[in-house]
Amino acid sequence: MTPKEKSDPRLDQLDPAALPRHLAVIMDGNGRWAKSKGWRRVKGHEEGAESVRVVVRACRRLGLDALTLYAFSEENWARPKAEIEALMRLLGRFLKSQRQEMIERGILLNAIGTIDRLPQATYDLLQDTMAATSGGGEMVLTLALSYGGRQEIAQAARLLAEQAARGEIDPSAIDEAALAGALYTQGLPEVDLLIRTSGELRVSNFLLWQIAYAEFHFTDTYWPDFREPELYEAFRQYASRQRRFGQTGEQLEGG
Repeated sequence: MTPKEKSDPRLDQLDPAALPRHLAVIMDGNGRWAKSKGWRRVKGHEEGAESVRVVVRACRRLGLDALTLYAFSEENWARPKAEIEALMRLLGRFLKSQRQEMIERGILLNAIGTIDRLPQATYDLLQDTMAATSGGGEMVLTLALSYGGRQEIAQAARLLAEQAARGEIDPSAIDEAALAGALYTQGLPEVDLLIRTSGELRVSNFLLWQIAYAEFHFTDTYWPDFREPELYEAFRQYASRQRRFGQTGEQLEGG
């Protein structure tokens, strides 16, 4: 959080029991935010990195178990080379600048996706940061990098098929739990709330399995402008919803 930016006290007034355990965010609109101001797209990514810092700190302060951020999709490799290079530099800068804070705040950094596609220097820095924060037990911060939901499910299916071919598992025993255990997100709670910024109303191949029962919050706010007041509104709306998981409202209310 920048010195000029104050914490929103309303966040700390929310009922902890009504907050999501696992929040996932599709951080969208960096380029359009910059374009609306007559700036280069990279400026939007730079300001978006500050939103990441604010949201990570707020979620840790509120006691969330997990925060997963859609940082770079498989499809993003098709973007202009200069923009990809700028994004990788920003990622490296973020990892370097936030490493000590993550350690001090007990945040374990995780990464999902085909991260071996990242530039070698970025990949090495990511691995070093994950190792340095591996003792964090307060919150898991997951960066989805070179990630695609369909690709994740396909690789999980391949893994289970290989295990079955080796006789390690019985194909008839493969159930939802077995597939979930083969995903990148094994060990994390299912996503409770998915936020997407910038006014787009789609999930863009993000955590397709994990958001099966998630609540969705769509906002017109571009990601660089998404700070604590916007996070409060998302959590406020989430707390007002009744999550039925297939049951009726009367069942949940004991009627």
